[in-house]
Amino acid sequence: MNKIVFVEDDIEVGNLIAAWLGKHDFEVIIETRGDLAQEVITREKPDLVLLDILLPGKDGMTICRDLRPVYEGPIVLLTSLDSDMNHILALEMGANDYILKTTPPAVLLARVRLHLRQNPTVARDTPLGVASNAGVLHFGQLCIDLNNREVILGTETILLSTADFELLWELSTHAGHIMDREALLKNLRGVSYDGLDRSIDVAISRLRKKLHDNALEPFRIKTVRNKGYLFAPNAWEKTSS
Repeated sequence: MNKIVFVEDDIEVGNLIAAWLGKHDFEVIIETRGDLAQEVITREKPDLVLLDILLPGKDGMTICRDLRPVYEGPIVLLTSLDSDMNHILALEMGANDYILKTTPPAVLLARVRLHLRQNPTVARDTPLGVASNAGVLHFGQLCIDLNNREVILGTETILLSTADFELLWELSTHAGHIMDREALLKNLRGVSYDGLDRSIDVAISRLRKKLHDNALEPFRIKTVRNKGYLFAPNAWEKTSS
């Protein structure tokens, strides 16, 4: 399990993101004050640091600058400040990424995992199918490229909507593990499953069709009765079923 220190003074935001990341096997330690952040990071030795910018005691940019010479792990600025200048400054201060709080949860998760995979000092359980190129997953003849939002199966480019791509990415980064409707809805849309919503089922059916899965007996994106859906990592050697 990877450990994250999240420096965020808004308790509600901090708890929401921590709880959500916790569902994906991350241990999240929240610190609300910027002037205490480095002490906590030094003590906890996290695999990744998430920093808000506007913090009491010490701002996130300064924390990042002071932390970089003594901390080798990824540092990610997670902020509501949508500013090119802040983005540039964060990278110059040593941050690995600058992510807006309005970013969809699935994309935030993917980028956190990406930075963990890229960092050689981080101990991690690498998902099945992860290629050596950052942000690209390979399963047999299936290639999923997060950076270019591109999916290729064999020689065919699969055209997906943004929502369908994010669903595929969520499933594939959990290859070999069952994802239930509640987790998928929460991670992708930030809403709870009410027991009636069938939008995930419709999207899964659409994905199966585009990825040439068997409609009657799916073997690539499997239905696990009364539990959810499972992306099969070893079912992509052939380009058609």
